[in-house]
Amino acid sequence: MRKLYLFIPKVFYSFPIQLLLNNLRRNHVLILCWIILFAMITGNFGKYLGIPYLFLDPEYLNKVSFTSFFMMGLLTAGFTMAFHITCYISDGHRFSFIGSLSNPFKKFTVNNSIIPAAFLITYVYQIIGFQLSNEYSSTSELIKNLAGLFSGYITMTLLFSIYFRLTNKDIFKYVVCRIDEKIKQNVKVTRASALKKLDIVKKKQERVDYYLTGYLKAEPVETNSFYDRATVLQVFDQNHFNLVVIELFIFAMILVLGIFKDYPTFQIPAACSAMIFLTVFVMLSGAFSYWFGGWSATTGLILFLFFNHLVGEDFFTKKYEAFGMDYGVQPAEYSVATLQNQLDSATMEEDRLAVLNQLKNWRAKFDANTKPKMVFLCASGGGKRASLWTLTALQKADSLTQGKLMASSVLITGASGGLIGASYFRELKLRDYLGEPINPYGSIHRQKISSDNLNPLIFSLLANDLFVGFTKFEYAGKSYQRDRAFTFEDQLNNITEGLMDKPIRDYAEAESKGIIPMVILTPTVVNDGRKIFIASRPVSFMNAEVYNFTDYHQVKVSGIDFHRFFKNQNSKDLRFLSALRMSATFPYITPNTTLPTEPPIQIMDAGISDNFGMSDAIRFLYAFNEWISENTSGVIFLSIRDSPKLGTITAKKGQTIIDDVTQPISSVYNNFENFQDITSDMLLGQAHSWLRVPIDRLDLQYQSDNYLPILQKMDSIRQTSARASLSWRLTTREKDGVISNINSYRNQQELKKLVRLLE
Repeated sequence: MRKLYLFIPKVFYSFPIQLLLNNLRRNHVLILCWIILFAMITGNFGKYLGIPYLFLDPEYLNKVSFTSFFMMGLLTAGFTMAFHITCYISDGHRFSFIGSLSNPFKKFTVNNSIIPAAFLITYVYQIIGFQLSNEYSSTSELIKNLAGLFSGYITMTLLFSIYFRLTNKDIFKYVVCRIDEKIKQNVKVTRASALKKLDIVKKKQERVDYYLTGYLKAEPVETNSFYDRATVLQVFDQNHFNLVVIELFIFAMILVLGIFKDYPTFQIPAACSAMIFLTVFVMLSGAFSYWFGGWSATTGLILFLFFNHLVGEDFFTKKYEAFGMDYGVQPAEYSVATLQNQLDSATMEEDRLAVLNQLKNWRAKFDANTKPKMVFLCASGGGKRASLWTLTALQKADSLTQGKLMASSVLITGASGGLIGASYFRELKLRDYLGEPINPYGSIHRQKISSDNLNPLIFSLLANDLFVGFTKFEYAGKSYQRDRAFTFEDQLNNITEGLMDKPIRDYAEAESKGIIPMVILTPTVVNDGRKIFIASRPVSFMNAEVYNFTDYHQVKVSGIDFHRFFKNQNSKDLRFLSALRMSATFPYITPNTTLPTEPPIQIMDAGISDNFGMSDAIRFLYAFNEWISENTSGVIFLSIRDSPKLGTITAKKGQTIIDDVTQPISSVYNNFENFQDITSDMLLGQAHSWLRVPIDRLDLQYQSDNYLPILQKMDSIRQTSARASLSWRLTTREKDGVISNINSYRNQQELKKLVRLLE
């Protein structure tokens, strides 16, 4: 008992424990960064968005390999070293005995490694569990991946060790001593901060009885050390100089990667980009602490408010353009008056007659004595999983119906990833019709569309926008910047085999002949919530229901016909990939597009107004209901959803104070799709009253066994039945889960019904 009584104080007043307590007491920003990392790798943060998978399954050049884990090891060690440097600069003076030891920074690092060591152990544990449970990795592959992680970690640690050993011998003697006088004369705030630290060195030391050597051996601390003023100041200057050199190196690395990010070799794993961001953040906090001392938090807040004001005044505003459009001409006036001008009966009828010709050509494909079924394809949004699910569902359904599904389809609507998958399959069918050697049902297309395109997006979010303007590209004879919008489209073009890289007008002929169904994209205007109807030709008739209010002049125009509204800005040359990008603007990842209007309007995801495309399909149906009633035997709405229509209703348990505070917002967000489903069901129900032929609705649904709403607690990252994440990148397990879902009993029953309806 006595031994335990003596042992506890020794542990408590050991250097590692005192550094841990000091970090918890003073370095809240650094601790927050570690908490975020722990939460991400354990699946407690960003699970729904697939953030943990970026760390546990890093992908480089479309492969999870030794190289991808090596990069993760490099940057994990880099972040760890940034943590040590910042702690050393901020709090090294509180433990002055370290200055009397040989290689003081090395010993400080060893004793400051409780949190980094715990993180590395947890990280490795999570990788092992995840890879074995979710990626079907063999033991040899797992060992190889972990070898990559440790190799990268050790390599970066050795590089830092060599750097600090060289700077201690050379920079301290030759560089720091030379700049010391300049700092004394020119940098008063630094000198004042250093003098304050000197006062702490003399008077306010933390008690430490034992420290760990580089060989992890406990040694007692000698307490009778003395440091003169000049020595302490030079140590502070040297530390700051080292920090500046490393920060400049990181900045240069980001610059190089940002410039060449469109080359696959430079597209580092997304988790590496997150590590770089946290590393820069930690080192900047260290610089603030050094320069401003106790005023660092206040100074940081003031600078944030200042730059926030400048951004609000458009000093640093970056506008992401729609490629193909002309931003050099007079912008279109976006006002209530010009929007009301969209409600022109003659214009609507002209556009309706043009599309009616398409419907007549579609009808001519079938037996004149038998009225065919007309199909509307509605594909929901949902990132990469929706793209893969929609393509998989269409391949299966069209194959089972022997091509009758696409032959009977006249319109494709939807949002985000689902619209990408549907448009891709439509293109494959068109190329097959034109005699190109393409198998629309081939698994290679599922492999292509499910490949990662998140890495360059995440890095571009971190770096490229800082250096935008360095490189440009040309499209339709106009010059645009290679920004984050370009990155998204470039990756989308790669995963769709370059087949859809064309202006929207190029689809007009094939649609008009009834060869392929029309696609109407409906991104949302951020400024006022209206839709923009983008198609290969004008579709102003999509506002037909509004025109019926002949005696009411306060009606709001719900949508804008893109072709007519932006005629003078070359609307016909809009790149189809840009239209898909505008319809798939994922928050924070894909940038909002700015269109050439006055005032400027920004565009975001079509899923904001209708994630399932049902309301847009019903608008189209209403515009042609008379013709459809006379020339078809009925209408089929095939809804391809990346979420279940009738999800499980769960009880609210364990409501925390934070839950109670956020519930008004989270309840709306969790029920967002339910609101849209209820509205769509109501509109479809009303359609039975004005359409004189039967309406059938079929739902092909991607549904995992344990589906939960967005903001509710996510399942374990190791559960094999877990729902695929909402991301632009999927793991191997997620891909297999999405593809195999087409074979579920519910979906098989819907497919059988579809076959019967199209016989």
